[in-house]
Amino acid sequence: MTSLPLEGVRVLDLSRLLPGPFASLLLADYGADVVKVEDTGAGDYARAVPPYADGVEDSAKSVPFIALNRNKRSIRLDLKAPEGRDALLALVRDADVVLESFRPGVMDRLGLGLAVLHEQNPQVVLCSISGFGQTGPLTQRPGHDMNYLALGGVLALNGERDGAPVLGGVQVADVGGGAQMAVIGILTALRHAERTGEGQAVDVSMTDGALSWTAMDAAAALRGAKPRRGHTLLTGEHLCYRTYACADGWITIGALEPKFWKAFCSGVGREDLIPNQFDPPGSDAHAQVEEIARSRTRAEWAAFGEQHDACLEPVWELEEALESDLVREREMVVTLDQPGATEPVRALGLPIKLSATPGDVHRLPAPGLGEHTEELLREAGLDDERIASLFASGVAGKLPG
Repeated sequence: MTSLPLEGVRVLDLSRLLPGPFASLLLADYGADVVKVEDTGAGDYARAVPPYADGVEDSAKSVPFIALNRNKRSIRLDLKAPEGRDALLALVRDADVVLESFRPGVMDRLGLGLAVLHEQNPQVVLCSISGFGQTGPLTQRPGHDMNYLALGGVLALNGERDGAPVLGGVQVADVGGGAQMAVIGILTALRHAERTGEGQAVDVSMTDGALSWTAMDAAAALRGAKPRRGHTLLTGEHLCYRTYACADGWITIGALEPKFWKAFCSGVGREDLIPNQFDPPGSDAHAQVEEIARSRTRAEWAAFGEQHDACLEPVWELEEALESDLVREREMVVTLDQPGATEPVRALGLPIKLSATPGDVHRLPAPGLGEHTEELLREAGLDDERIASLFASGVAGKLPG
């Protein structure tokens, strides 16, 4: 079997829900040994996200949990107890990365700040994902994806001109600004540690990350422009780059380049509209394009897009996209075997295709809560007596029974 590119990298993941677990999922699928460090209560909140198997506390039957936590092991530790903290530090000695998403300052209060971690392992990388960063005026402010997008100037760009800001259907700040930036930061810091033996802190602010996605509009704004939703090139300022209602749903026309707009106009027999490519919404030409769009179904427009290079595609609902030829051919839906599940679980596959060292989504099923506690404590060098004491005191936990 082909080796995986991140084999030998161990990640202690203290995070919960989406941004941190999504980041560690990407690392795990490419071979990293990801250890979920969960509390001795309910563990990762994602375990309780519906659909969930009623009455089964820790069988990892939450489909979202399974999707985010394949290829990981789980240990339950009470990090507020000195014995739990010491057990984690024992794990840190053989770790490459500690990933956390607590509010800034919590790791220090737990006695697990960077300086303490480096006493155990000078090369370890501490990656912290937070809403507003480890420094600045909002370090202690709670928030969710929409809040980060709001303060990063991203939300204001979404929606029709003169209308309300529109929430996106995916967590851009959580995943794009948080998880993906964390993976980049971790891999960059690991490269530095390989060369120098020096670990470091990686400070990922989801607001910073989301703001960085505005690169082109921000460049204009920094020169005095005032980008507004519905009034920029990519937010509907021109009729050649907009969504349009069709006979049974919606389509996208992204014909920014003249050759693509010409292909669209010629394809629908309306060469007279070629000069109107950059007319604004509400114009007479825009009304005519709306009428043209409504004259065909999504399937008919999909066929049109196959015949004409016009950057025109139908808007599929998510379930339609998941069943599409494109997704199937790209192996973006995989089937996972999950112990205790009544049937195989379908989940998203690997978004990055490596030719020589492809990832593997099937190494381990999503772990039960604390399933690997004893195994991992032994790997950290704890003896039977100490392990038994941790279980007896409740500082460590494992699967019931």
